[in-house]
Amino acid sequence: MKLSQLIKDLNIINLSADVTGDVSTLCYAAGKCEESSLFVAISGLKHDGHDFIADAINRGARYIVYEKDIQIPSGVTAIKVTSSRRALGVLAKNYFGNPSAKLCLIGVTGTNGKTTTTYLLESILAQACCKCGVLGTVNYRYNNKTYPAPNTTPESYEMQKILRTMSDEGITHVIVEVSSHAIDLKRIDDCDFDLGVFTNLTHEHLDYHLTMGNYFQAKKRFFTEVLPQSKKVHPQKMIINGDDKWGRIILKDITLPALTYGMEENDAVKTVSYELSLSGIKADIDLTGETISIQTPLVGKFNIYNILAAAAAAKALQIPKTAIKAGIENLSYVPGRLERIDSSFGFTVLIDYAHKPDALKQVLQNLAEFKKKRIITVFGCGGNRDTGKRPLMGEAATFYSDLTIVTSDNPRLEDPLAIIAEIETGIDRNNIQKIAPDNFKVKNDVHAYTVISERRKAIETAISVARRGDIILIAGKGHEDYQILGTNKIPFDDRVVVTQTLKLKESSTVN
Repeated sequence: MKLSQLIKDLNIINLSADVTGDVSTLCYAAGKCEESSLFVAISGLKHDGHDFIADAINRGARYIVYEKDIQIPSGVTAIKVTSSRRALGVLAKNYFGNPSAKLCLIGVTGTNGKTTTTYLLESILAQACCKCGVLGTVNYRYNNKTYPAPNTTPESYEMQKILRTMSDEGITHVIVEVSSHAIDLKRIDDCDFDLGVFTNLTHEHLDYHLTMGNYFQAKKRFFTEVLPQSKKVHPQKMIINGDDKWGRIILKDITLPALTYGMEENDAVKTVSYELSLSGIKADIDLTGETISIQTPLVGKFNIYNILAAAAAAKALQIPKTAIKAGIENLSYVPGRLERIDSSFGFTVLIDYAHKPDALKQVLQNLAEFKKKRIITVFGCGGNRDTGKRPLMGEAATFYSDLTIVTSDNPRLEDPLAIIAEIETGIDRNNIQKIAPDNFKVKNDVHAYTVISERRKAIETAISVARRGDIILIAGKGHEDYQILGTNKIPFDDRVVVTQTLKLKESSTVN
């Protein structure tokens, strides 16, 4: 591509040469540069691309985009910009031919519910015969192809690249989980969104944002800056949870046309009635004047909100109500979101991704409505992440559970026992008894918790003490098929461990 085409709309401070050259590839990792590449030096969270400019040039890069006051070697075209990260998005959009302009692009943001909402909306769009792609926490997928998701929301270069591929392969609609990091780091600024969906906001990512105010401003920026620049035309561009206090602030502060959803009378898309059980949800839903009745195996009141969010987005896209109903009912489960593992012992085992205080609290509150005997919860907190949520999760887990096993999640570079100790500071030791793990089985009737740092052993213990009518919740990792210990990522899937443990229990019972 001609350099002149590639740098169109770039906010350039200084350009050291003319723009007649040809660029072979666009790179922001020096190791991927080749002859005539353009290298973008980004100041990242862990590494600074400016430190790798010489390496990029040695590999053949002939064009350098940078933002710091540094000396660029002669023989290359130096392009100084106000923000290298922002420049990467513009360059990627130009390099891949602005693919989002030809796609219907829906962004779903919020703390909880993004993944389930995208699965529901994907199912609805499939019923409406739309060819759909999804970029989210579980994976990136389209046309029956699935790819690992390194980030919930891709970096701007990868975002434009995959949107280009999807468009070329006939995809018409793309649903994107939009994280607060992606908004703050401007990964999605150069995408032309049709709709923005806001689910809710609760305590999370404060290791990065520091305060809830900063966290909300990052989410809000999607609606104040990214969405308004879109050239797409729809009756509503914002789909907002009208029952969430942060959602109401968005509605108050932003003038974009909005469609609200929730359980209150003044919501545009709302429940008329609903029934909840451990088998799923039955509900009548008002779609701005049209009513549909749905039945789904998804569990919990929070999933009603996810259903309403997807239904409202589909309504804004003028999807027929028959497709909305069929799409909701055809989704049997979402990976790692209250995913049920069959048991022949009369107790229920559920795997859930809840790794935030409010998410864990909501799941347990819902399960408490359905319990016949006890709730047994296994959970931990990730290392090198927001430490403020650890005591909050300890409080929520032990308050709503009869038995709690505190274990490891992804400890990363932290000591698992140190993480667990921080979790324990939130536990009410006056009302929740701590017992040794080897006595856990004989103290079944005590409102208690124990510590078993090895996650596999913790899961095995929960299953070994469970009785008919109990509910076991294994929380925190959900769909993840790995555990991060130090810098190593080892195979570990809660669902696999549960299945293996149940089979061993069945085998020992038969013998």
